[in-house]
Amino acid sequence: MTAETVTFSRGTLQAPFGLLTVVASHRGVRYITFEEDAHPKSYVDMDVRDDSEHPVVASALTQLGEYLAGDRTSFDLPLDLQGTEFQVDAWNALAKIPFGSTVSYAQQAASIGRPKATRAIGSANGRNPVVIVLPCHRVVGADGSLTGFGGGLHVKSWLLDLEKQKSAQA
Repeated sequence: MTAETVTFSRGTLQAPFGLLTVVASHRGVRYITFEEDAHPKSYVDMDVRDDSEHPVVASALTQLGEYLAGDRTSFDLPLDLQGTEFQVDAWNALAKIPFGSTVSYAQQAASIGRPKATRAIGSANGRNPVVIVLPCHRVVGADGSLTGFGGGLHVKSWLLDLEKQKSAQA
């Protein structure tokens, strides 16, 4: 039995805060990364081709553009998450945080049945491979303060402000 050879496609989107890159396989989005990422994702061992017309990449770019324009509050994309069971649980919990809301790391840990795993949640969120779609920007300190974010706190603040403004209009 041979291992499956997976080809990945990549496309980019200019966001108000910098370039976003989407990398996807035929299974779904593997990565969405910031131009200036505190936790850069490595594509070294991956066969990645520039192809913004790839169906998953094109859909992700469209939906991200709509979100950044304030026209979308949720995403409908297949994901190709690769991580430990704990990381995937933490990342899936992010998808359940409502648009325009925030939770603490402790609340996120409790939501996956691991109330004492606050630091591990922070670490998993720092390795979130699909930023914005899995909204780790909605996780804040226990006192409501903005804490660590791979794209920088200015980006986290920008995303939360966008959602706050859109929620206020609804």
